[in-house]
Amino acid sequence: MDEDPDTYRILKLRAEILELGSAIRQLQREGLDHAAAQLLISRKRAQLEQLVKAPERRPA
Repeated sequence: MDEDPDTYRILKLRAEILELGSAIRQLQREGLDHAAAQLLISRKRAQLEQLVKAPERRPA
């Protein structure tokens, strides 16, 4: 795999966010507390946003 490490991290974070979203929905359906998962997904989204914007700040 000759992909850019940032591309790999972006794909990995997107997969983690999807997985967390699924876990949150399941917790909500079961009436359980999902605050910790919500916090984690917020952090993952912030990391993803930072990675996606990072190439824009790098010199060509």
